[in-house]
Amino acid sequence: MVSAHAESNEPVVPPGDGGPVSYETRRLRLDIAYDGTDFSGWARQNGLRTVCGEIEEKLGAVLRTPLQLTVAGRTDAGVHATGQVAHVDVPIDALPEDPSRLVRRLARFLPKDVRIKRISFAPEHFDARFSAMRRHYEYRLTSAVYGADPLRARDTVSYPKVLDLELMRSASAMLLGLHDFAAFCKRREGATTVRDLQRFDWERDGDVFTAFVSADAFCWSMVRSLVGAVLAVGEGRRDLGWIEGLLREKSRSSSILVAPAHGLSLVRVDYPEDADLAARNQITRDVRTVPGGCCGD
Repeated sequence: MVSAHAESNEPVVPPGDGGPVSYETRRLRLDIAYDGTDFSGWARQNGLRTVCGEIEEKLGAVLRTPLQLTVAGRTDAGVHATGQVAHVDVPIDALPEDPSRLVRRLARFLPKDVRIKRISFAPEHFDARFSAMRRHYEYRLTSAVYGADPLRARDTVSYPKVLDLELMRSASAMLLGLHDFAAFCKRREGATTVRDLQRFDWERDGDVFTAFVSADAFCWSMVRSLVGAVLAVGEGRRDLGWIEGLLREKSRSSSILVAPAHGLSLVRVDYPEDADLAARNQITRDVRTVPGGCCGD
């Protein structure tokens, strides 16, 4: 899922220089978690508080050099993450011998709603975005009449309706596989909406329902649209035939109510073995650069 204001991910450049990196760098991998409630999404946006902006500012101050992150999946405003991944290219002379030591230092400077859990030297050819094989999201809601538990209110949507779990599972299963998900995606110019949805199922624990959604990549708003469509079936407003018909549509469907952002969390990004990173990058870049290529992650 990408922000409406997502910017391109380019290597870090010296201030005032629009050209390529002119000094030797090492690439770091950052494993990140954040509460998206008070952020305007991941992508840097002038005048707005974003996850990327906070990390670039604080990490750049610690290392005393301007930095620019590349992320696995650019989340929208209000969306959380427990397993976000990013990389950053840093001049060698600005790096400590052990980059893991930066985790403790950054914990002192970052706001409490964003944490860098791990920092390590990235293996050769690692790219947080292009090396990714799949992204895993979870969506959490409660049907309790009193709403979400106060301790989980920021990541759990209150949905006080009677839901049929088995119908929801059936509807989700119909969407699995390689399809054109145009009905579920906000369109971007020159972008494909074909995706391989590899997992979409539900679990229930009392009044709490959790959706597990995995794919090679996601279009903008796709996960929340998938959840919203299945909820319509689960509460009896739509039937399974409607779900099947959505896969035949070639543009975004106005009949889908997008689920609220704060129930969604990016929980994991999968990467291949180090020896396979270069090949994976090429496969992903080929998809992204053909006419009508990928609309984003």
